[in-house]
Amino acid sequence: MAVPPKAEKGLSALLIRTGTAALIGAAFLAAILFGKTMGLAVLISMVATFAVAEFFAMSRRERRLPNELFGWAAVAAMPFSAAAFGAFGLTAVVSILVIASLLWHLLFRQVRTTDTAITVFGAVYVGFTLSHFVLIRQLDAGTVLALATIFSVWANDVFAYLVGSAVGRHKMAPRISPNKSWEGFVAGTVFTVGVWVAVYFLATTGLSLGSHITVGVAVSLAAVVGDLAESRLKREAGLKDSGTGLPGHGGFLDRFDSLTLVSIVTYYMLLIGGATVGGPL
Repeated sequence: MAVPPKAEKGLSALLIRTGTAALIGAAFLAAILFGKTMGLAVLISMVATFAVAEFFAMSRRERRLPNELFGWAAVAAMPFSAAAFGAFGLTAVVSILVIASLLWHLLFRQVRTTDTAITVFGAVYVGFTLSHFVLIRQLDAGTVLALATIFSVWANDVFAYLVGSAVGRHKMAPRISPNKSWEGFVAGTVFTVGVWVAVYFLATTGLSLGSHITVGVAVSLAAVVGDLAESRLKREAGLKDSGTGLPGHGGFLDRFDSLTLVSIVTYYMLLIGGATVGGPL
């Protein structure tokens, strides 16, 4: 029996999406397990640079003119600075970016306040946040905690989508992301917490069970806020996807919108829970 064209197209799209996700997953697992913090910094730097390029492209659609060279340079440097010097190095890059952007604003009269603000915000929104994933890898038990973070984000995405698609009736933010439902959010949260609870029983992290549960809840909240925030940015720019760099997923910002906020929130929640810094590698 011949496969209907619509079904064939849907199957092809699913295979492309799955293949892209598998490659992304393999790259992250390899970087976390074998690359230590510097190897992970290479991957995060690449992802963040592509993502901030998409962010600046969206900003230009709204007639903003950010200094993309400053933004790209800062975002590319942040993960390496975090890997080499920890949180101090990451803060130093942000400080240099702010100073350079202010000097740029002073020297060129055609530069508007919004242009300078977008330059700094774009780099912080993407590069600064994602670089905290490198800082997570630097913690004692950093390998386990980084794996737990990435697996919990994946679990949140997958189960929120599956349950939301199947039984989702109550829309979370219909004007921003019509497909998101409270049912999907609850399912995503349950499985996200489940990942962190499983990690507590399967590995040694030095954190209590309560801390693992709290981090799981925080990851779920950060993931949905990061997703909704990026959806809002796209709607303001009149775009469906942030880019076309990842077949089946849209752009880099589309794929890693949750991880941006999750990385920074998880890092500080882990510190609050008692995680200790092992040191830059």
